[in-house]
Amino acid sequence: MGALYIILPLALIACAVFVAVCRDLLYAVVVLAVLSLLLAFQFYLLKAPDVAIAEAGIGAAVTTAIFIICIRATERRE
Repeated sequence: MGALYIILPLALIACAVFVAVCRDLLYAVVVLAVLSLLLAFQFYLLKAPDVAIAEAGIGAAVTTAIFIICIRATERRE
């Protein structure tokens, strides 16, 4: 259990860096959803289940859906 408290923040940082440097918006949105789920799990480990549920529901589901809809509504230039 102690290793989880070290690995999870490192995974959060790795996801955040990947979102910042990723050139493809769709990949960045998917990694942002993973980041949000990891953050929800971190909140759960910190004994805040209500915040974890809100983060998972809003951060991972609703925000990701809105971003994907917006990306699909615009045309891509390569």
